[in-house]
Amino acid sequence: MPELPEVETIARGLAERVTGDVIESIWLTSKPQTLKSSAQEIAAATENTLILNVHRMGKHIIFDLERNAVASAHRAAKPVKAKPLRRRSELSETTKSQWIVHLGMTGRLQVCEPHSEILKHTHAIAKLASGRELRFVDPRRFGRLSVATNGAFETLGTEPLEAALGTFVALFRGRKTPIKSALLNQKLLRGVGNIYADEALFRAGIRPRRRASTLSREPFARLHSSLKEVLHEAIAAGGSSISDYVNSSGDEGFFQLQHRVYGREGEPCLVCKTPIKRVVIGGRSSHYCPKCQK
Repeated sequence: MPELPEVETIARGLAERVTGDVIESIWLTSKPQTLKSSAQEIAAATENTLILNVHRMGKHIIFDLERNAVASAHRAAKPVKAKPLRRRSELSETTKSQWIVHLGMTGRLQVCEPHSEILKHTHAIAKLASGRELRFVDPRRFGRLSVATNGAFETLGTEPLEAALGTFVALFRGRKTPIKSALLNQKLLRGVGNIYADEALFRAGIRPRRRASTLSREPFARLHSSLKEVLHEAIAAGGSSISDYVNSSGDEGFFQLQHRVYGREGEPCLVCKTPIKRVVIGGRSSHYCPKCQK
């Protein structure tokens, strides 16, 4: 499943490529499990709207949309790349909405030329005024499409890249669950998944089975620092392409080449040469070094 770095990479790529464009129309799948909002709601909130911005919230990709005279003018002109005009007179009768995309396990959100092959398991095609198409492809159909109005969408959990140390410690202190399970709890931290939890715990020298309640402030400080470090490095590398993940241009990430423990069961630790172990915690594989992590 794409985690925070992968979703951030896709959101940034989309922001560069489609901000200022206009969604003229949208075709949606007949597969009901893909649509968290109804097809009618999604069409009503997205069609004939200006894309103001694309950003990430947790593991969600958010399109901030606006419908007004600007969008109508751009739609009529069909420019190569629409640029939002901001004169006060043009912002009358404005309605704002958000298109929310969760990639699930195998979802892809890509900008395509209209003549390019439409892949099997394509569940949404948004036609843009620039002549391009924004397509959502998801073979396993765990992804979700929804909309919200007036910036109403909000997800649980704290953003790990923004959490101060005190906030971070307060989230986990006293919890009797394994620290790995706590890191994956999206109600506490949003966006952190299996790969980056394993990598952060290794850099912090903490075993994934260790109960969060046994950690003092010092190891929490190491974990806080290592988690931010891992996430920033992964974003810079374009995420980890383990199976299906590609960015909005169809390119793979490279952070999988820098994994120190994840997916390396039986291989020597890059620090001490001890074989990496794998255990199952809460139904999820966890990788660690039995010597470097305590």
